[in-house]
Amino acid sequence: MKPIDKITQTFEQNKPAFMPYFTLGYPDYETSLAVVQACAAAGADMMELGIPFSDPLADGPTIQHSTQVALQGGMTVERCVTAVSTLRASGITIPFLLMGYINPLLAYGLARFVQDAAQAGANGLIIPDLPPDEAGELEALCAEQGLALVYLLSPNSFEERIKMVTRRSTGFTYLVSVTGITGARTELSQALGGFIRRVRAVSQRPLAVGFGISTPQQAQAVGELADGVIIGSALVKAVDAAKDKPTAAATFVASMKK
Repeated sequence: MKPIDKITQTFEQNKPAFMPYFTLGYPDYETSLAVVQACAAAGADMMELGIPFSDPLADGPTIQHSTQVALQGGMTVERCVTAVSTLRASGITIPFLLMGYINPLLAYGLARFVQDAAQAGANGLIIPDLPPDEAGELEALCAEQGLALVYLLSPNSFEERIKMVTRRSTGFTYLVSVTGITGARTELSQALGGFIRRVRAVSQRPLAVGFGISTPQQAQAVGELADGVIIGSALVKAVDAAKDKPTAAATFVASMKK
């Protein structure tokens, strides 16, 4: 079985897939692994694992802070790959998608990174600042290793862009719920339903929605429209505020999953 097949199977369960995001190395390496383990045990269907970067353009203050702390603690791309391997060794089987920006991966070496990520147990990649128009090399490398390469679509995308992105995205397509950066918001965009319908009209690929989702009510509303729900900043905030961080993560994930 290819790594991407595990993602496909997850979306075939006839229920919305819940995918939390957490920054590897935050607030420290061991705690981040314990948080991911707690999320998986509490019912996360997939996990988006953040690779810290000094200039995370798509992320808001909460995730920016987490990546800065992780970098100051010595987190590197190599340690992120090691983290995936360690998490797999602990018995976690849900799909992992490594989310990071292109510059650190270029510095690491794209071919080396894709091979190492696949061998460690990753199922796919999400690179927010890499447009499909410039991703030919990475697409080929991911195809060789059987990894998904997930692209993002914003609400202001034109039909031709939607067609191109959904055609080239593998595993699923990531729909950004708002025009802006990540971060918890008090309410969902009223245009989200129309955006999802526009994408559905041109693609049968699973659609997961992220950016701005922070409450169980919002997660339920998105889950009624899309195939997957992605939550990052709200989870990082919950963990940040708690003394027992893995327990806080498990409680958060269980409430969203329910």
